[in-house]
Amino acid sequence: MPPKNLFDWQSLDLNRVLISQDDIYKVNKHRFEFQLLDGAFHMDHQAGEMAGFRDVRDDEFWVRGHIPGRPIFPGVLMIETAAQLVSYFASTATGNSGFLGFSGVDQVRFRGTVVPGNRLIMIGKMVEMRPRRCIGATQGFVNGEMVFEGLITGMWL
Repeated sequence: MPPKNLFDWQSLDLNRVLISQDDIYKVNKHRFEFQLLDGAFHMDHQAGEMAGFRDVRDDEFWVRGHIPGRPIFPGVLMIETAAQLVSYFASTATGNSGFLGFSGVDQVRFRGTVVPGNRLIMIGKMVEMRPRRCIGATQGFVNGEMVFEGLITGMWL
């Protein structure tokens, strides 16, 4: 059985994008195939809450080989999507313009598949924000069902 949601993300207006991909480009350094966060619906710096999304397309680089005839969004890319959400949140919350790189990934569970045509809703709640590192609990959902959870730790580089 999946854990409780980090917060009530389903009460958010998921049709109202507050932060566009262009806005994310201004903060996160990822480009081309590794710009995985398409937008965000919610950033509450006081509560430490965030919610964004990835629209999974059938023309992405991994589709042909993971898995031929039945493409499944790779788990490592779910982790990267979560990390980009946490990075965007931490950068905008602290005003730090450096790069928040991975320093740890813990308690990861994959609970379902994500396929082309799905919108992966990624939510997070900050667990810790210090001058050298940040930790965010994250969860991913497709059609209201949890497909991913993990703890993302980042270090300012």
